[in-house]
Parts: sequence; C-alpha cells; structure tokens
Amino acid sequence: MSALPIALAGIGKIARDQHVPTLAASTDFELVAAVTGHEPPQGVPAFRTIGAMMAAMPQVRAISICTPPRGRLALVEQALAHGLHVMIEKPPAATLNEAEAFAGMAAEAGRTFFASWHSRAAAAVDPALAWLSDRTIHKVTINWKEDVRVWHPGQEWIWEPGIGVFDPGINALSVITRLLPDTLMLEQAELRFPSNRQAPIAADLRLDSGGVPVHVAFDFDQRGPQTWTIDIETDRGLLTLADGASRMAIDGAAVDVGDEGEYPRIYRHFAQLIAEGRRDIDLTPFRLVADAFLLGRRVAVEPFEWT
Repeated sequence: MSALPIALAGIGKIARDQHVPTLAASTDFELVAAVTGHEPPQGVPAFRTIGAMMAAMPQVRAISICTPPRGRLALVEQALAHGLHVMIEKPPAATLNEAEAFAGMAAEAGRTFFASWHSRAAAAVDPALAWLSDRTIHKVTINWKEDVRVWHPGQEWIWEPGIGVFDPGINALSVITRLLPDTLMLEQAELRFPSNRQAPIAADLRLDSGGVPVHVAFDFDQRGPQTWTIDIETDRGLLTLADGASRMAIDGAAVDVGDEGEYPRIYRHFAQLIAEGRRDIDLTPFRLVADAFLLGRRVAVEPFEWT
C-alpha cells in the first residue's frame, strides 16, 4: 500500500526534532506539505492556511498538528472540514471544553482523530504494564524536572495561562494513567508561579489511585542533569522508569526494552487508526492538569528570566 500524503501544521522545535525525521523514515506516510508562517522543512511547500494547502494540493489525506494549544480548535475544524484525518500533539487544546469537542467533530466528519501522548509510546511503557499486571502496587513517586530554557528556548507561549510546567508534566501523567489500574484522583496541589508569569514553573501534586498514593514533583527550572523518573513500589519489587520511560529497571537492575523512539510508534498507531476507521481520544491526563489548577494552592516565587 502506498504511503499516505500527510501535512504538518506548526513547524517549531518539536516538529523539526521529532515529526519531520520520523515522517522521512515512515513507510506509512509521506510528508508533502506544511502549514506554517515559518520556514518549512526542506523540499516541502508551505501554506499559511489549511484551505490554501488543500486548494493547491487536494491529494493531502491527513494532517499532524504541532502548534501551541491556543488556536488549535480552529485548525481542527478546518482540517476536518476538508476531509483530513487528524493527529494532534499534546497538550490537546487550550481548554478542556475544546478538547472534548474533538470527538464529536471527528465523528460527524467521519474521519480518524488521534489525540497523541508521545510519552505513552516510550519504549518501557508496555513492558512496565506487563510487569505490573500480576503485582500489587503500594506507592508511586514521580520526579519530572527539566530546564525550560533547553527544551523551549525563548518560546513565550509556554508561559500562557494553563501551561508552564504542565507542558512536560502532562507527559508523566500520560504514562502513569496508562500504567495504574484504577482512576487517578487529585487530592491536593501546590503550584509555584514566577511573579512575572501567568503559568507555574513548578508543582507538587498528591493523588490517589484506588488507595495507592501517588506523589508528584514537577520542576521547569532544573539546571544540570534532567530528571524524568517514575518509581512504582509493589509487593514484589521496585519498578523504575527513567529518561521519560525510555529505560526500565527492576530493583535497580536494568531491563532491555529496546531503543526505538516514541514518534515512530505514534505514527504507526495513527496509520492503524486510519486503516481501521477508528479514533483515539483519551483526555485523562488533561483532566488531571485542569484539576490541578482548580484545587492548586498558588505560591508566588522569584521572577523567571530566559537568561
């Protein structure tokens, strides 16, 4: 079967680092267009709108949306109106109401919609799920700490209300909501806001999953080594996921989970959804972020500067 012509909307750091090289190596998709006001990938024509792209290139069948969450609702509406299958980067939308609207919009259009969570496709997630299947979980500890200056250099959209440290933090929530057998409920939260920003730079969450305590520490100002770990204490050993769930250890002993990246798995899943006429829209991690802003105690900290 020939590769499906696909477009990328939003050509920023994540698109250039992950989506473009993944699509270049894909046998399921061929990147044929970009919707962007910036420089497109080499050899790919750029258009300012989805409508302009479809007028010039009606062969496009799918689109992967990598823009910041604000304004994404309009892009999804346009894509579905032009009969495109749609995949979106996380976080899915600017608000929970917008994100919840996507399922109905896609069903009405009769198109596939995939709200992707790239960290769920990390190499250790499925092996961890299998290992946990016959064990009793006692406690979960999450430390997800990185430097915003490294991963989002100069990107002011990251400080829009509702984002901040939850842009990376939602990755951890996407993993743990995949692994835990019971619904994860937020009990309390502390959100630390720089005095000159409208989004938190750090957060501590206390959650519960069927009686299992889940302690979470997020930090967007981690200098030096970056930390993305999940420790799960069970009745028969300690499971540790490291480096964003790309590595796995049991009681400190490494387990080989392979080294395939997240994005090839994501695009294979998108292709399978299209082939089967299905949709995959799980908003559970996004709801937990919304709950954190509803319940979170706000604490002011020192101003944030890029330098």
